[in-house]
Amino acid sequence: MYDCTDDVMEHKRKVEYWLRDIANQISGRAKAHDDSKLKEPEKAIFDQWTPNLEQVEFGSEEYHRALEAMGQGLEHHYHNNRHHPEHFQDGVEGMTLVDLIEMFCDWLAAAEKKKTHVDLDYLQQRFGLSNQLVKVLYNTLEDIGFWSKAYNAPVPQFASPLQGGK
Repeated sequence: MYDCTDDVMEHKRKVEYWLRDIANQISGRAKAHDDSKLKEPEKAIFDQWTPNLEQVEFGSEEYHRALEAMGQGLEHHYHNNRHHPEHFQDGVEGMTLVDLIEMFCDWLAAAEKKKTHVDLDYLQQRFGLSNQLVKVLYNTLEDIGFWSKAYNAPVPQFASPLQGGK
């Protein structure tokens, strides 16, 4: 009679290998995140514009004007950082799962700093995110919120996905 134990244990080893590989990639991204902002031509631009960006509403006309005014410094940043959809000719569709995770964590950190929510409706429009991806991001925000509340950590607020919570 067949006993699945060996097959299941082998499968578990393979899954563990791939999870550790992806975790190592994420760890490397965490260490190197936004390092390019600390070097020219980006540093001078971010020194100049970060205080202004912190004062304007995310996604507003003023926000978009500031991004445009950052010009080549911001373009350099996008070109050198895969966690921005602007890095890829086809935007989010050119990204890997690790790129998406870093982008999502970037959004969390930015929202937390501004004491605001992660506006999935705006981000969906801006980057052409599919409804399915937005729902996954929303589910992740909910999951993080539950975990954070359970451990008494600050919880960034988030907007409901797909207008009206569909």
